[in-house]
Amino acid sequence: MNAGYDTSIITNHHEAALTQARELRQLARSGQFTSSTSGFAPGLAQGNVVILPKSWADDFLMFCQQNPVACPLLAVSAPGKPILDTLGDDIDIRSDVPEYRIFRHGELSEETNDISDLWRTDMVTFVLGCSFSFEDPLMRAGLSLRNIDCNANVSMYRTNIEMNPSQYFSGNMVVSMRPFKPADAIRAIQITSRYPKSHGAPVHIGHPEMIGIHDLSQPDFGDAVPIHDDEIPVFWACGVTPQLAIANACPPIAITHSPGKMIVTDISNDTLSIF
Repeated sequence: MNAGYDTSIITNHHEAALTQARELRQLARSGQFTSSTSGFAPGLAQGNVVILPKSWADDFLMFCQQNPVACPLLAVSAPGKPILDTLGDDIDIRSDVPEYRIFRHGELSEETNDISDLWRTDMVTFVLGCSFSFEDPLMRAGLSLRNIDCNANVSMYRTNIEMNPSQYFSGNMVVSMRPFKPADAIRAIQITSRYPKSHGAPVHIGHPEMIGIHDLSQPDFGDAVPIHDDEIPVFWACGVTPQLAIANACPPIAITHSPGKMIVTDISNDTLSIF
């Protein structure tokens, strides 16, 4: 151990994050927390959620495997099992997401805070990595994140980047955007490259029109944030991408998280880092 290196700081930081994650899930379960989870439980992985009937799950699994940047798998449940033991203590996917979206035959039909009344014994849950997970290492490196500074949801946009289709699921990528000064953008690339399970490195930098985005002040999901004259937009693949694929596939029912409102797990980001 290096002289003066206090491991208790890391331990206390992790324990505080675990406590916050578990408290947040309980607040979501009781309907008291319905906001964006960006910035919560720093150091722990957050996940996008897709829930499908078993008859559609195998094909969606193939879609994820063919598009690991946009759809990095963290967990897949057994049919009908709502408790996700591999992701943390007492995680009930029916109630612990701050807000859910219900799609029927590809159309968004409603948003709700609890899906217990919709749960079926053939439901399969997919949890996909989320860019909120790498926000903590970015901030620990001294980088400022505009969505957190503004207490806003991250900006998300539809693009013209085509995904690799499976039999039923297809569509274009959704991206999240964070503005940085050029030198900070380089550092952000270096840091996020370590976390492929959280979408990894950016898929595009600058020139949003090249990926089909024509107005950064009008995100398709989330909130607009200011971009300063000395900054460039940096784009990461986003876990809202499957929601477009669901709209194209038109399963009889599909359940997802609402954009920016994730399942917060007990998994340390460090365990997902590749170097």
